[in-house]
Amino acid sequence: MENQNVYLKPVTLKNILKFAVPTIAMTVFMSFYTMVDGLFVSNLIGTNALSAINLTAPIIQLVTAISTMFATGGSAVIMKKMGEQKSEEAKEDFTFLILVNVLVGMIMCGLGYLVMDSVFAGMNLSADVEKYCVEYLSCYLLFTVPILLMNNFTLYMIASEKATLSLVCSVAGGVLNMVLDYVFIAGFHMGISGAAIATGLGYSVTAIVGLFVFSKKKSLLHFKRPVFRFKVLVNAATNGCSEMATALVTGIITMMFNWTMLHYVGENGVAAVTIIMYVLMFVSSLYTGYSYGVAPMVSFYYGEQNHQKLRKLVGISLKVMACISVVTVIASFLCTKPLVSIFARPDNPVYSLAVTGNQICTIALFFIGFNIFASGMFTALSNGVVSAVLAFSRSFVFMLITMMVLPIVLGVNGIWLATPVAELMALALSICMFLKYKKKYGY
Repeated sequence: MENQNVYLKPVTLKNILKFAVPTIAMTVFMSFYTMVDGLFVSNLIGTNALSAINLTAPIIQLVTAISTMFATGGSAVIMKKMGEQKSEEAKEDFTFLILVNVLVGMIMCGLGYLVMDSVFAGMNLSADVEKYCVEYLSCYLLFTVPILLMNNFTLYMIASEKATLSLVCSVAGGVLNMVLDYVFIAGFHMGISGAAIATGLGYSVTAIVGLFVFSKKKSLLHFKRPVFRFKVLVNAATNGCSEMATALVTGIITMMFNWTMLHYVGENGVAAVTIIMYVLMFVSSLYTGYSYGVAPMVSFYYGEQNHQKLRKLVGISLKVMACISVVTVIASFLCTKPLVSIFARPDNPVYSLAVTGNQICTIALFFIGFNIFASGMFTALSNGVVSAVLAFSRSFVFMLITMMVLPIVLGVNGIWLATPVAELMALALSICMFLKYKKKYGY
């Protein structure tokens, strides 16, 4: 099939990058316009509003975690079936999983409205920050279903060899978000509610385009009368549970960071954490984008049982991760002060906290890429259990240990050092799993 030519080409760095670069650009741009949200909010409203965005992050992560699970796990299941020449069955499963996401989105939206007041009331926040939290999340939740569809259509466009279209959608959505941020906040004086609405409308672009694209039969994947297969639902959930765990525990760890910072420093510390997370998220998007980009190839070669191509793909990918790691560490160290100054002026107490935090957290960039790729690779190989162990250990177990121990010993610097130490521990586990299953999968 013409649409499958990319899977039949030789595995070279050039061919891999042709497939993965649009996805890398897409994820980088998505993280970039998340940073722009913070930029508009911190400069046009204030650092208290920036703190509020970070305080709402755990609930937002909970809302998106299930869609991430079905998107990554479903993509692995479906592309494996495509590799096995079961294309019609794959299309039925694709449609079924999209409908499941719509239903989940509606449920999560309702639950979000039910719990948010009690969650923020129990945080002992100032009245100003608590008000910002409720305003932001109230508007953001309105876009739950489009955001879930965006998460799914992004990966399915990549799998359907439409990564460039996915990039275009992300760029268009990002530009729309940035423009509306300024219009709603500076022009219409809508405050933090305007930032949430701008974000939701920006994310909705991919959802709307995806509905049109996958309605056309000429697409490699397209909507077809769905067939309920409980096994597919279970397999998608199992394969994608590592990504769901990552999203969930990211929210939990964010909450832990916030609570610890509130204890040691106060709300200025929460604002500093927000800035550091923007930087880490921006750099991590390179690794995530590459892993998402090559995942359909891993799944296809595994379904095809082409161990030679799979082995070459993994080998090249590890070298790419190493190169990106070195470059991003150097860039992050050199650009720390200019990056932080975008969000907070040097005379703001948030500035010095964020500069120190970023310099310490940058060490984690040596390890993050390998950990993200390892988890994504096992998801693509339909081994959701190993992927979940890697993701859960990295994002929760190791972070929980370091967050509990290091701040007691080192104070605020221990909070910043928790991320690099946890990522180093996760790297050791990733290497063990990689070597353990190398013979089984033939990579």
